[in-house]
Amino acid sequence: MKKTNTPLVHLRFAGLVLLSGLFFMSSACKEAAPEAQTVVQESAAQVAEEAIWNIKAIHPEGSFMDIKALDKEGNIYDVKAIQDSEQRQLMDVKALMNGEKVPVKILLSSDEYAPVKAIGADGTIFDIKALTPDGDKLDVKGVQRAGNIIDIKAINEEGEFYGVKAISTEGLLNDVKGVKVSEEDLEATINGVKVHAHIKALPQAGLPSETTIWHIKAIHPEGQTLDVKALDSDGNIFDVKAIQDAGQQQFMDVKALMEGEKVPVKILVSADQYAPVKAIGADGTIYDIKALTSEGDKLDVKGVQRDGNIIHIKAINKEGEFYGIKAISAEGQLNDVKGVKVAEEALEATINGVDIQAHIKSLPQTN
Repeated sequence: MKKTNTPLVHLRFAGLVLLSGLFFMSSACKEAAPEAQTVVQESAAQVAEEAIWNIKAIHPEGSFMDIKALDKEGNIYDVKAIQDSEQRQLMDVKALMNGEKVPVKILLSSDEYAPVKAIGADGTIFDIKALTPDGDKLDVKGVQRAGNIIDIKAINEEGEFYGVKAISTEGLLNDVKGVKVSEEDLEATINGVKVHAHIKALPQAGLPSETTIWHIKAIHPEGQTLDVKALDSDGNIFDVKAIQDAGQQQFMDVKALMEGEKVPVKILVSADQYAPVKAIGADGTIYDIKALTSEGDKLDVKGVQRDGNIIHIKAINKEGEFYGIKAISAEGQLNDVKGVKVAEEALEATINGVDIQAHIKSLPQTN
């Protein structure tokens, strides 16, 4: 993507907007640490009951079409987004089949549009279709990739695309998207089936940003920002940024920019009370990630609590208080910086020989 220079007046205005936002955020950024325990290894308290969001295709005239899973006998099953904790930034999408929650994925395919299917425990593949009022069954496909996001659409006989959304009982809307965490075409193999991408329900993104590089900052309770940086063993300091790839800002990578390389930033597997956030070099070298204060202190950045698929990331001061971590664009837009889980096991992946518990991503804020 071509990077566009933002006019000075625009930047000044954005600065005012950002400072105003930080002022109102400040009271929420300093938080007391939870009681001592391995917090990040345990899920936060689940909601009293799982919140089930409906999955619908949106017809251009404003009507909804059900999205369903079908077996080869023509039996029809619900497809839902599952909110199994307080967070709704990264919700699983499942087919509810005979009491089981069956994963819904984009399959690896050489087709023009990638098939969206449910995968049974024995590897059986089930169709995912949008059902029209006239009884037609429309394909649901991954149609276009933008960075880590793959757009999911229902496709009618004329080849027109219908958007797919998750809708709560209160009328909240999330986008339903394919999500990539691997750079390879093959994301995973699930029950013997090759998968290209996971299907998740994500908050709708805000206004498009012209900025391709977003700053990563910790937010001090008095409204100041603290730089978040990567440090090597010699004390050299490197930028940590969120990278807006291909225009999408719903699921942005967070990288350390080290000597011309974009180095992945991850939460490591650890038995510590709070899980370490580190950059991992191509040779497996582990680099500290710190929030730098104006007084020269270097605050740890940790994964402190798990909430479903999300692990909350905080900078921690000497008193054990938490400061929120945000990605900030030049226009003053803010995203949350979170740990993201797609595997159910504590070990998410092994990267350059280092065991990681979660990826670090920049995600839209939710109310």
